[in-house]
Amino acid sequence: MFRGFYQLTSAMLSHGRRLDVIANNMTNISTAGYKSERYTDSTAFREAVLSRVGNKDKVNTEEIGPISYILAPDQQYTDYTQGSLEETELPLDFAIEGDGFFAIEWDGEIAYTRAGSFNLDDELYLVLPGQGRVLDVNNQPIQLPTDQIYVDVDGGIYTLNNRNHLADLGVFSFEDNAALERNDYGLFTGGQPQASENYVIHHKWLERSNSNMVHEMVSMMSAQRALQSAAQMSKIYDQVITKDTTELGRL
Repeated sequence: MFRGFYQLTSAMLSHGRRLDVIANNMTNISTAGYKSERYTDSTAFREAVLSRVGNKDKVNTEEIGPISYILAPDQQYTDYTQGSLEETELPLDFAIEGDGFFAIEWDGEIAYTRAGSFNLDDELYLVLPGQGRVLDVNNQPIQLPTDQIYVDVDGGIYTLNNRNHLADLGVFSFEDNAALERNDYGLFTGGQPQASENYVIHHKWLERSNSNMVHEMVSMMSAQRALQSAAQMSKIYDQVITKDTTELGRL
Protein backbone atom coordinates (compact mmCIF):
# COMPACT_ATOMS: atom_id res chain seq x y z
CA MET A 1 0.00 0.00 0.00
CA PHE A 2 2.74 2.45 0.92
CA ARG A 3 4.58 1.58 -2.29
CA GLY A 4 1.54 2.73 -4.29
CA PHE A 5 1.45 5.99 -2.36
CA TYR A 6 5.09 6.69 -3.21
CA GLN A 7 4.48 5.81 -6.86
CA LEU A 8 1.60 8.28 -7.10
CA THR A 9 3.57 11.04 -5.38
CA SER A 10 6.54 10.61 -7.70
CA ALA A 11 4.18 10.58 -10.70
CA MET A 12 2.63 13.89 -9.57
CA LEU A 13 6.09 15.50 -9.31
CA SER A 14 7.08 14.15 -12.71
CA HIS A 15 3.89 15.32 -14.47
CA GLY A 16 4.21 18.71 -12.80
CA ARG A 17 7.69 19.13 -14.21
CA ARG A 18 6.48 18.03 -17.65
CA LEU A 19 3.77 20.70 -17.51
CA ASP A 20 6.41 23.33 -16.70
CA VAL A 21 8.37 22.37 -19.82
CA ILE A 22 5.24 22.42 -22.00
CA ALA A 23 4.19 25.81 -20.61
CA ASN A 24 7.62 27.23 -21.46
CA ASN A 25 7.34 25.93 -25.03
CA MET A 26 3.90 27.51 -25.41
CA THR A 27 5.11 30.83 -23.97
CA ASN A 28 7.87 30.97 -26.60
CA ILE A 29 5.71 29.90 -29.55
CA SER A 30 6.29 33.33 -31.15
CA THR A 31 9.94 33.73 -30.15
CA ALA A 32 12.23 33.84 -33.18
CA GLY A 33 14.70 30.96 -33.31
CA TYR A 34 13.35 29.30 -30.17
CA LYS A 35 14.07 25.58 -29.86
CA SER A 36 11.49 23.60 -27.92
CA GLU A 37 12.35 21.38 -24.98
CA ARG A 38 11.25 17.83 -24.26
CA TYR A 39 11.06 16.06 -20.92
CA THR A 40 11.29 12.35 -20.25
CA ASP A 41 11.23 10.35 -17.05
CA SER A 42 12.03 6.79 -16.05
CA THR A 43 11.58 4.46 -13.12
CA ALA A 44 14.12 4.60 -10.34
CA PHE A 45 14.35 0.81 -10.40
CA ARG A 46 14.03 -1.84 -13.06
CA GLU A 47 10.58 -3.10 -13.90
CA ALA A 48 9.56 -6.22 -12.02
CA VAL A 49 7.28 -8.93 -13.38
CA LEU A 50 4.31 -9.91 -11.26
CA SER A 51 3.42 -13.58 -11.23
CA ARG A 52 0.43 -15.49 -9.88
CA VAL A 53 1.20 -18.61 -7.83
CA GLY A 54 -1.11 -21.23 -6.37
CA ASN A 55 -1.74 -21.82 -2.69
CA LYS A 56 -0.05 -25.20 -2.79
CA ASP A 57 1.70 -25.58 -6.13
CA LYS A 58 4.10 -22.63 -6.47
CA VAL A 59 6.05 -24.08 -9.39
CA ASN A 60 3.69 -23.41 -12.29
CA THR A 61 3.51 -19.63 -12.11
CA GLU A 62 1.54 -17.39 -14.44
CA GLU A 63 2.91 -13.98 -15.38
CA ILE A 64 0.43 -11.14 -14.84
CA GLY A 65 2.48 -8.27 -16.20
CA PRO A 66 5.21 -5.75 -15.35
CA ILE A 67 5.09 -3.23 -12.54
CA SER A 68 7.06 0.02 -12.37
CA TYR A 69 8.37 1.65 -9.25
CA ILE A 70 8.96 5.29 -8.38
CA LEU A 71 9.23 7.69 -11.36
CA ALA A 72 12.35 9.84 -11.50
CA PRO A 73 13.46 12.63 -13.85
CA ASP A 74 15.47 11.16 -16.70
CA GLN A 75 16.27 13.85 -19.24
CA GLN A 76 15.27 17.32 -20.38
CA TYR A 77 16.61 17.87 -23.85
CA THR A 78 16.35 20.46 -26.60
CA ASP A 79 14.83 19.78 -30.02
CA TYR A 80 17.13 21.44 -32.57
CA THR A 81 15.03 20.74 -35.66
CA GLN A 82 14.64 23.56 -38.17
CA GLY A 83 11.80 26.02 -37.55
CA SER A 84 9.80 27.51 -40.39
CA LEU A 85 11.17 30.61 -42.16
CA GLU A 86 9.13 33.77 -42.45
CA GLU A 87 9.88 36.81 -44.59
CA THR A 88 9.86 40.09 -42.65
CA GLU A 89 11.40 42.63 -45.10
CA LEU A 90 13.31 44.15 -42.16
CA PRO A 91 16.92 44.97 -43.13
CA LEU A 92 18.52 43.54 -39.99
CA ASP A 93 16.63 40.25 -39.84
CA PHE A 94 18.53 37.07 -40.66
CA ALA A 95 17.58 33.39 -40.71
CA ILE A 96 19.83 30.35 -40.88
CA GLU A 97 18.64 27.48 -43.03
CA GLY A 98 20.63 24.40 -42.15
CA ASP A 99 23.22 23.81 -39.46
CA GLY A 100 24.63 26.59 -37.32
CA PHE A 101 24.18 29.37 -34.77
CA PHE A 102 24.85 33.08 -34.64
CA ALA A 103 27.51 34.10 -32.10
CA ILE A 104 26.72 36.75 -29.48
CA GLU A 105 29.10 38.58 -27.12
CA TRP A 106 27.28 37.93 -23.86
CA ASP A 107 28.36 38.67 -20.28
CA GLY A 108 32.07 38.34 -21.00
CA GLU A 109 31.75 35.12 -23.00
CA ILE A 110 30.43 33.91 -26.33
CA ALA A 111 26.92 32.50 -26.50
CA TYR A 112 25.00 31.14 -29.47
CA THR A 113 21.49 31.57 -30.81
CA ARG A 114 19.28 30.89 -33.82
CA ALA A 115 17.40 34.16 -33.24
CA GLY A 116 18.36 36.59 -36.00
CA SER A 117 16.23 39.63 -35.17
CA PHE A 118 19.10 42.12 -34.86
CA ASN A 119 19.39 45.87 -34.46
CA LEU A 120 22.05 48.60 -34.34
CA ASP A 121 23.09 50.10 -31.00
CA ASP A 122 24.17 53.71 -30.37
CA GLU A 123 27.68 52.91 -31.63
CA LEU A 124 26.30 51.23 -34.78
CA TYR A 125 27.26 47.72 -33.64
CA LEU A 126 24.99 44.90 -34.75
CA VAL A 127 23.28 43.56 -31.62
CA LEU A 128 20.72 41.05 -30.46
CA PRO A 129 18.51 43.40 -28.38
CA GLY A 130 18.89 42.89 -24.66
CA GLN A 131 21.66 40.30 -25.08
CA GLY A 132 24.85 41.51 -26.75
CA ARG A 133 26.77 42.31 -29.90
CA VAL A 134 26.72 39.98 -32.89
CA LEU A 135 30.12 38.51 -33.82
CA ASP A 136 31.75 37.89 -37.18
CA VAL A 137 33.68 34.81 -38.37
CA ASN A 138 36.66 35.90 -36.21
CA ASN A 139 34.52 36.43 -33.09
CA GLN A 140 34.78 40.21 -33.40
CA PRO A 141 31.80 42.59 -33.00
CA ILE A 142 30.24 43.71 -36.29
CA GLN A 143 30.00 47.47 -36.80
CA LEU A 144 27.97 48.80 -39.73
CA PRO A 145 27.72 52.35 -41.07
CA THR A 146 24.06 51.86 -42.00
CA ASP A 147 21.24 49.35 -42.00
CA GLN A 148 20.86 49.70 -45.77
CA ILE A 149 22.81 46.56 -46.61
CA TYR A 150 22.94 43.59 -48.92
CA VAL A 151 23.68 40.13 -47.49
CA ASP A 152 24.59 37.06 -49.55
CA VAL A 153 23.75 33.43 -48.77
CA ASP A 154 27.09 32.90 -46.99
CA GLY A 155 26.52 35.80 -44.59
CA GLY A 156 28.71 38.34 -46.32
CA ILE A 157 27.47 41.88 -45.57
CA TYR A 158 27.87 44.60 -48.22
CA THR A 159 26.75 48.17 -48.73
CA LEU A 160 23.51 48.29 -50.66
CA ASN A 161 24.59 50.62 -53.48
CA ASN A 162 28.20 49.88 -54.42
CA ARG A 163 28.45 46.46 -52.73
CA ASN A 164 31.54 47.26 -50.68
CA HIS A 165 32.31 44.41 -48.29
CA LEU A 166 31.64 45.33 -44.63
CA ALA A 167 31.75 42.11 -42.60
CA ASP A 168 30.93 38.41 -42.54
CA LEU A 169 28.33 37.03 -40.16
CA GLY A 170 29.77 34.34 -37.93
CA VAL A 171 27.85 31.07 -38.23
CA PHE A 172 29.12 28.26 -36.00
CA SER A 173 28.16 24.64 -35.59
CA PHE A 174 28.90 21.93 -33.03
CA GLU A 175 29.76 18.27 -33.41
CA ASP A 176 27.15 17.44 -30.79
CA ASN A 177 24.42 19.97 -29.99
CA ALA A 178 23.56 17.93 -26.89
CA ALA A 179 26.71 19.37 -25.27
CA LEU A 180 25.17 22.86 -25.33
CA GLU A 181 23.46 24.32 -22.30
CA ARG A 182 20.60 26.82 -22.50
CA ASN A 183 20.88 29.74 -20.09
CA ASP A 184 18.07 31.77 -18.54
CA TYR A 185 18.09 34.15 -21.51
CA GLY A 186 17.52 31.48 -24.14
CA LEU A 187 21.14 31.53 -25.38
CA PHE A 188 23.31 28.44 -25.70
CA THR A 189 26.79 28.09 -24.18
CA GLY A 190 29.42 25.38 -24.00
CA GLY A 191 30.53 22.90 -26.62
CA GLN A 192 33.36 23.22 -29.14
CA PRO A 193 32.31 25.64 -31.91
CA GLN A 194 33.60 25.41 -35.45
CA ALA A 195 32.84 27.37 -38.61
CA SER A 196 29.66 25.94 -40.09
CA GLU A 197 29.65 24.85 -43.74
CA ASN A 198 26.18 23.45 -44.32
CA TYR A 199 23.98 26.53 -44.13
CA VAL A 200 22.29 29.31 -46.11
CA ILE A 201 21.64 32.82 -44.77
CA HIS A 202 18.27 34.35 -45.65
CA HIS A 203 18.37 38.14 -45.42
CA LYS A 204 15.16 39.87 -44.28
CA TRP A 205 13.79 36.56 -43.00
CA LEU A 206 13.43 35.04 -39.52
CA GLU A 207 13.34 31.46 -38.31
CA ARG A 208 10.28 30.93 -36.16
CA SER A 209 9.99 28.72 -33.10
CA ASN A 210 9.89 25.00 -33.84
CA SER A 211 7.24 24.53 -31.14
CA ASN A 212 3.98 23.17 -32.50
CA MET A 213 0.94 24.61 -30.72
CA VAL A 214 -1.28 21.61 -31.49
CA HIS A 215 1.33 19.16 -30.23
CA GLU A 216 1.93 21.21 -27.08
CA MET A 217 -1.81 21.47 -26.35
CA VAL A 218 -2.27 17.71 -26.71
CA SER A 219 0.74 17.06 -24.47
CA MET A 220 -0.53 19.56 -21.91
CA MET A 221 -4.00 17.98 -21.70
CA SER A 222 -2.50 14.50 -21.42
CA ALA A 223 -0.13 15.58 -18.62
CA GLN A 224 -2.93 17.43 -16.80
CA ARG A 225 -5.21 14.39 -16.86
CA ALA A 226 -2.40 12.17 -15.61
CA LEU A 227 -1.60 14.64 -12.83
CA GLN A 228 -5.25 14.93 -11.77
CA SER A 229 -5.67 11.15 -11.75
CA ALA A 230 -2.57 10.68 -9.63
CA ALA A 231 -3.70 13.40 -7.22
CA GLN A 232 -7.17 11.85 -6.86
CA MET A 233 -5.74 8.38 -6.27
CA SER A 234 -3.29 9.72 -3.71
CA LYS A 235 -6.23 11.16 -1.74
CA ILE A 236 -7.88 7.74 -1.76
CA TYR A 237 -4.65 6.11 -0.59
CA ASP A 238 -4.37 8.69 2.17
CA GLN A 239 -7.93 7.98 3.33
CA VAL A 240 -7.33 4.23 3.31
CA ILE A 241 -4.05 4.58 5.22
CA THR A 242 -5.72 6.87 7.78
CA LYS A 243 -8.58 4.42 8.25
CA ASP A 244 -6.21 1.46 8.61
CA THR A 245 -4.09 3.16 11.23
CA THR A 246 -7.25 4.23 13.12
CA GLU A 247 -8.72 0.73 13.04
CA LEU A 248 -5.45 -0.91 14.01
CA GLY A 249 -5.16 1.44 16.97
CA ARG A 250 -8.47 0.13 18.32
CA LEU A 251 -7.40 -3.53 18.25
